[in-house]
Amino acid sequence: MKFIDAEFIFSSNKVGDYPKTNLPEFAFTGRSNVGKSSFINAIVLRKNLARISSSPGKTKAINFYSVENRFVFSDLPGFGYAKISKTEREHWIKLIYHYFLNRPNLKFVTVLVDARHEPMPIDLSLIEWLENNNIRYLVALTKCDKISKVQANQQKTIWEELLINCKNVIEVLNTSSAQGLGREQFLAILKKYY
Repeated sequence: MKFIDAEFIFSSNKVGDYPKTNLPEFAFTGRSNVGKSSFINAIVLRKNLARISSSPGKTKAINFYSVENRFVFSDLPGFGYAKISKTEREHWIKLIYHYFLNRPNLKFVTVLVDARHEPMPIDLSLIEWLENNNIRYLVALTKCDKISKVQANQQKTIWEELLINCKNVIEVLNTSSAQGLGREQFLAILKKYY
């Protein structure tokens, strides 16, 4: 597999404080501990580009990464994590939604969901918001290596049926950062947008 050159360029925990770049941008979001950082690292074949933690809620800012000087990945704080203050949670939500609405180069959002669980209201609420705001998104089912292939495909079918009438969904992908599952499909989709 080809190594992809990528580097950290900017971190923001302040609304409106984003790097100035004209490069196409791709955001990664989802519940805390869903595997956002692992997914980003698996895409670029790096173990430590995006920091991985065993403790949910560690990403407290939007972290931006330049990829081959051709596009930007943005790793957003996880949502739904209970062990933070209400004020901090509200700040993260405001930061994330402001970013979605005010980043003209944002091509699509990858919504990561844990394949081991049924669709959760918090995930569906985010997708509804993206639909209502005409923002394109891809759903990546993470941790598919932790369940059987049959179960993973069943979850994929559930999500596809849920989103059948949605106009902004690009794809539903089964992924595994540990096994590299879904990486090539994701990169193929990415290339259509930059």
